[in-house]
Amino acid sequence: MHAPDQDASARTTRVVESVCCYCGTGCGVRVHATGDRVIAVEGDAAHPANRGRLCSKGMALADTVRRDDARVLHAQWRPSRSAPRRDIPLDRALDIAADRLAAIIAAHGPDAVGFYLSGQLLTEDYSVFNKLARALVGTNNIDTNSRLCMSSAVSGYKLTLGADAPPACYDDLESASTVFIAGANVAYAHPVLFRRLEAARQARPDMRIIVVDPRRTDTAAAADLHLPILPGTDVALFHAMLHAMIAESLIDRDYIARHTRGFEALEARVRTWTPARAQDVCGVPAADIIRAARWFARSPATLSLYTMGLNQSHNGTAKNAALIHLHLATGQIGKPGAGPFSLTGQPNAMGGREAGGLATLLPGHRDPASAADRTDVADLWGVAGLPSTPGLPALQLFDAARQGRVKALWIVATNPAQSLPDQARVRQALAKAELVIVQEAYRGTETVGYADLVLPAATWPEKSGTMTNSERRVSRVRAAIAPPGDAMADWRLAAGVAQRLARRIAPEKAALFDYADEAAVFAEHVRFTAGRDLDYSGLSHEVLDREGPRQWPCPAGGGPGAARLYTDGRYATPDGRARFIDVDHIPVAEPVSPTFPLALTTGRLRDHWHTMARTSLSPSLIRHVEAPWVSLHPDDLAKLGMHDGELAHVASSRGQVHIAVRADDSLAPGQAFLPMHWGSAFIAGDGINALTQPARDPISHQPELKHCAIAVRPAKLPWQAAGWRRGDPALLRLALAPWLRRFPHAVVTPTTAGGGGVRVALAAPQAPDADTIRALCDDLGVAHPQAAFEDPHRGMLRRLALADGKPSAFLLAGDVRLLDALLAWADGGASQISLARLLLGQGAVRARPRTVCVCHGVTERAIQDGIDAGLDMDGLRGALRCATGCGSCGPEIARMVARARAGKAVDHAG
Repeated sequence: MHAPDQDASARTTRVVESVCCYCGTGCGVRVHATGDRVIAVEGDAAHPANRGRLCSKGMALADTVRRDDARVLHAQWRPSRSAPRRDIPLDRALDIAADRLAAIIAAHGPDAVGFYLSGQLLTEDYSVFNKLARALVGTNNIDTNSRLCMSSAVSGYKLTLGADAPPACYDDLESASTVFIAGANVAYAHPVLFRRLEAARQARPDMRIIVVDPRRTDTAAAADLHLPILPGTDVALFHAMLHAMIAESLIDRDYIARHTRGFEALEARVRTWTPARAQDVCGVPAADIIRAARWFARSPATLSLYTMGLNQSHNGTAKNAALIHLHLATGQIGKPGAGPFSLTGQPNAMGGREAGGLATLLPGHRDPASAADRTDVADLWGVAGLPSTPGLPALQLFDAARQGRVKALWIVATNPAQSLPDQARVRQALAKAELVIVQEAYRGTETVGYADLVLPAATWPEKSGTMTNSERRVSRVRAAIAPPGDAMADWRLAAGVAQRLARRIAPEKAALFDYADEAAVFAEHVRFTAGRDLDYSGLSHEVLDREGPRQWPCPAGGGPGAARLYTDGRYATPDGRARFIDVDHIPVAEPVSPTFPLALTTGRLRDHWHTMARTSLSPSLIRHVEAPWVSLHPDDLAKLGMHDGELAHVASSRGQVHIAVRADDSLAPGQAFLPMHWGSAFIAGDGINALTQPARDPISHQPELKHCAIAVRPAKLPWQAAGWRRGDPALLRLALAPWLRRFPHAVVTPTTAGGGGVRVALAAPQAPDADTIRALCDDLGVAHPQAAFEDPHRGMLRRLALADGKPSAFLLAGDVRLLDALLAWADGGASQISLARLLLGQGAVRARPRTVCVCHGVTERAIQDGIDAGLDMDGLRGALRCATGCGSCGPEIARMVARARAGKAVDHAG
């Protein structure tokens, strides 16, 4: 017999159907792989969630698959905090985890251990960790970063409709006559759904879109009616809309009488919430509130879309309930095109909730506070019982670690040292804990820096299992390549530790974690759903492989699953009636003051994701925004005497950052906006969430990440430097990261300039010493430059290394005005002046243009040139291909076209 031709196998391209690992849309993808490399990712036209479409992030997934030193390839351990971490065999790491956890449990009890998981895990991963925490360790201290994302939606659905179950589906986008979008920039956060909404509106021009958002986002710009409320005033707005509906007899009293309870108390509550009163509270004209109420109630079908703007609040449950009330009061639920539809932020936040991956949930939408539910789960797992002590949700879990009550933290596939609010307290907790286990795929995250033990995790596209998307659709995730190094699936790492831990503390339970494969884990999880509101006892990996994605409920023998819930008006409550909840408006937890006069909101960028551990690896995704900024209304910028690009000191009562400012008239005066993505892996200090507040909803325990009070002033950091070095952006960023801790303002970010590299920006009150400059030159690769200019009297230094007639690295210190010119040269632009004159600052080189369309690399300059040549939107698409990929750049380009038309109209009038 002949051995297989391994080289030929490595050259063979295979296509694997899977699911995107970003937002909760749950887009199907086709992964093209050769050997151990992913060479391309395309949308799966057969998947019902996206029908072949992908956003910019999904289209760039192949760029993010790394198998080198950007990954955690081996387990690492440090026996003491003063010792460096070193690679160790994985079996030894699993033994260490079991030994240390057993010792902590023996000394302090099971509640001294806490697990913090991620909505990016697969349902199978969640299932094994949940069993490990509750059935073996004996603690309910297991929570997930979905607490920061969807827990208020969970609470809102449970209180009103009886179960954590979004009742609508994506097909409702085509059926809706009115779409009411609240606290969601769908164009950025769920772009595939926004493209579908755009197409539906084009097919049905009479469709109306209402957007509630303090900012005029790309989503708001597409609205027929934009309600720019003041941050945190959503309940007042929704109550005023209900008031107007009642006053004009627009509610469905027959539906209310037959299918709900509690309306009388709420009706009394909203009686005082006149549109005039809401106008004073929300900052929205009363006439617009009445118009929104009429459109919502009179529409043949109204669909609401909402996400973090409602959820991330100390009053998030009330906001969710108040919006759901509008649907119940008008009967806008349980029919095509209608219903309250929370859009999930993470790919498997839904699956995590189904598996009981929150401290406040048990598998199958059960309640850990219920003795009967605990008994039910214990019987299904085959253990004597489950702990009754309430578990600690995310913020309380880290507070307990900071206070010394929780001794061990096991953190999986998430980055709390960037993503949680009030970072000073979070980092104190991580430093205080006796044992921090971080299970991670990427070694550059902020949280890895706090780990005592690092476990190497497989990541997309190396894992197999299931995810559930926003419309309750369960899809198969399939591995296209094997994990690198010692990395393995998260559930396998959990099971490996669990079996070892069981042998130390409960030998009879070791067999609980003896799974043949992920299909066996899923089969066990399915048992927990049988007979429940989320029943998918008709599903298995085999069924999903054979028949494709399915929506729950999908009981055995029950067909393909339910597209919509509550079509018969019967809800998941004991008496089958939905509930109106007597909630009220509560002011923001941290109002502005003379000390902190600006209201800060945070949100997503178009092409980045969460803490950028993955998206920063893709050259295309960093083209649109390469560095962080804080946006202010032009009037506020003028009051501060500042201009675009100037460094600002931004502070709240908890922390500070130094960051560049940008004028933005999409904001109201008195408001500021920061992208959420920038942590201490990219900027000096503790990142954006050094500013945000830990105030949280009393029911959902979700923090108010969306709003806090800040002050902004000029940074007064006169010494500045800027540098760039060509090379692998991920590895260079890790190598240059120590500079983030040496200056009050420092930014180290990937850039596409010169084919790829890292740009560095530094600022300080005074020039650093000569040794520091020499070290910086060494790290940037300009210790021996081909060209240099120094003027010690003016504190200026310019060093330039060349390769192939173009810059390969440079450093500008004391005067950074040549930054854009050198980046443009590195990017292929030809210098029109001599190198000597360039370094002397004589003459000019055209600055490097910003990329608008990342899919096809189309710059702002190219688009503007096309507009100047008379091209309209269709002409730009045809000539430049912009807005023909994922389409996310379309709204920005449309604004450029509109501005040009407006300018011509003014010129013509003049």
